[in-house]
Amino acid sequence: MTEHGRAKFHPRAKTPLPALGDESRSSILETLPQAILAIDREGAIADANAAAEAFFESGKSLLVGQKLERLLPFGSALISLIDQVRERGSAINEYKVDLGRPGPNGDRRMDVHCARLPHVDGGVLIVLQERTIADKIDRQLTHRGAARSVSGLASMLAHEIKNPLSGIRGAAQLLEAGLGDEDRALTRLICEETDRIVRLVDRMEVFSDQRPLKREKVNIHTVLDHVKQVARSGFARHIRFVENYDPSLPAVAGNRDQLIQVFLNLVKNAAEAIGDAVDGEIELSTAFRPGVSLRSHGSGRPIGVPLEFCVRDNGPGVPDDIAGHLFEPFVTTKSSGTGLGLALVAKIVNDHGGVIECESHPRRTAFRILMPTYR
Repeated sequence: MTEHGRAKFHPRAKTPLPALGDESRSSILETLPQAILAIDREGAIADANAAAEAFFESGKSLLVGQKLERLLPFGSALISLIDQVRERGSAINEYKVDLGRPGPNGDRRMDVHCARLPHVDGGVLIVLQERTIADKIDRQLTHRGAARSVSGLASMLAHEIKNPLSGIRGAAQLLEAGLGDEDRALTRLICEETDRIVRLVDRMEVFSDQRPLKREKVNIHTVLDHVKQVARSGFARHIRFVENYDPSLPAVAGNRDQLIQVFLNLVKNAAEAIGDAVDGEIELSTAFRPGVSLRSHGSGRPIGVPLEFCVRDNGPGVPDDIAGHLFEPFVTTKSSGTGLGLALVAKIVNDHGGVIECESHPRRTAFRILMPTYR
């Protein structure tokens, strides 16, 4: 829009920015990868973008005017979310919503955002987002067969490798007593290499631990302060830390030692990504996000995950070729890395009933964790 015949200027722009008309806004919506639906007060579809047409496998001319509930399974959680938005008058985000659709592959789990449509009585805007990388990790760690899962692999390694390694190491130590200095170097090499493999197996064994998590009331700020102190005294002494905390944040229900492990791993990764840059910066932030919930697999009720914890860095970002596999075991950009750190982080966060996501751009990579509050 313009006022008094003058063009509106963006504060950083050198030329006037034209106002967006209805046609331009419609074009923007059509290019978005998320399925977007406008629902009227009667529950019928008033508008849909191209991604929504692809999701429901139907053209806009057939979608508009149809009741949304007819396109979804009976008792769909999405209908309940729409009703909640109308009752509360505020936006709702929910993760891992089981959402059916037509076709042979009807089951899909989506992230859903619902909000009131301004100036439309009873109208609701729906945004459907394909499940994030966190769900991929969740499926990999919990829904694969035992032989192919990380848990199965960990158990196999512990049983088939760890025990023979102790015998190899013991034999090398016995041989060392009767050998010369040159040959002793070889037996020491055998012992060192077996110890290295044992340490790797020990790290893998963590994935097969299925014991119930012992939770307590944890102040996440004390956890982050401890992690920052450890980092500053060692691997991140050359990096500037920025804190952006919500002081009124409620406690998280978790295991303090495991949460320290999570954030220490994320901060260490951030420091290694920054490297020797003179302007290296890591930001630790916390926030409360009401209305965000997570529907766990097989659970009828969504669990609120309003606690948001972020670790951001100004490193070069995650390479595109591994961005989609970041939390998978043995995926790493480090020449000496095992690729187990982020996989373990994803497992711990999942065990806490939370979700972890990564958004990476050059000089701004953010790992975002959402978790439930202590009750």
